[in-house]
Amino acid sequence: MTGEPAFCVCVPVRNEERRLPVLLAALAAQDLPGRISVALCINNSTDSSLPQAQAAADRWKDRLDIVVDLQTFPEHRAHAGAARRAAMSVGLKHLGDRSDGLLISTDADTRPPSNWLSANLAAIADGADLVGGRLVLDDAEPISADVAALRRLWDAYWREVRAIEDEIDPSPHDPAPRHGDHTGASLAIRAAAYLSAGGVPEQPTGEDRALVIAAQAQGARLVHPLAVWTRVSARTTGRAAGGMAEAMTRLFDQARNGGPIMAPDFSHWRQRARWRRDQRHDAASARRLSALETQLPAMPLDMDLRGWANDVARAAA
Repeated sequence: MTGEPAFCVCVPVRNEERRLPVLLAALAAQDLPGRISVALCINNSTDSSLPQAQAAADRWKDRLDIVVDLQTFPEHRAHAGAARRAAMSVGLKHLGDRSDGLLISTDADTRPPSNWLSANLAAIADGADLVGGRLVLDDAEPISADVAALRRLWDAYWREVRAIEDEIDPSPHDPAPRHGDHTGASLAIRAAAYLSAGGVPEQPTGEDRALVIAAQAQGARLVHPLAVWTRVSARTTGRAAGGMAEAMTRLFDQARNGGPIMAPDFSHWRQRARWRRDQRHDAASARRLSALETQLPAMPLDMDLRGWANDVARAAA
């Protein structure tokens, strides 16, 4: 790939001595030529995360250009928002504060495939300002059959939601087929769009979604290509409130309890897609669409996913 922008992978790290070497090894194995810039904000860690980062920097000195920002945030700031903002700030400085550069956020417990960076860069080259990566449970970690089946059930549900959106309110710059994930575990953003959005907000949870909403309000184009994905840890004890580990805890609990799994009926998604389509007629509302959507009442949880899946299976039989 020629003419690609300068980029930096930005990672908040807190007590990740076991998973951080896995991430850095995966970055060293990317299919892009040359050195890869990596900005780590190691914050409030009490383990050997820093020595692990230093060892990786030495091991892959010809492949990874690792910059470490060591931080101890006060208790009221010791959260994902502050850590991710700091990591992105280090990334910006590493790029020489170039607005034409690219910041690629991920988490210390991910294991991206070898084409993760090149797929992100390809999406940016196609005109995107923001690129969300699909999240897949890391198959290198043990996952029970019940949990794997429940994850497949949720994946099928979200595919149906995407199909409804693409039918009623298709996005010209984010065409089907696409996924729907845009989290800090895999989120590429043009530096200019990042700065225009005001950077990652320092909030305890949801800082990645808030950044996306702010960037979209400034006109940034968000895409979800299927080619961009990463593996995430299936662990249930995490480092950030509201993060992937909490989602996995809920998934394990649902699988163990065996009761109904409730989600919004698809009729609510059809209604929401029609609302989004109508909002797009006004240019100002179209830019603020994601922000306006957060102000709508929450959808009721009135459909049993297991019952829906059984109905689908019977209809296909």
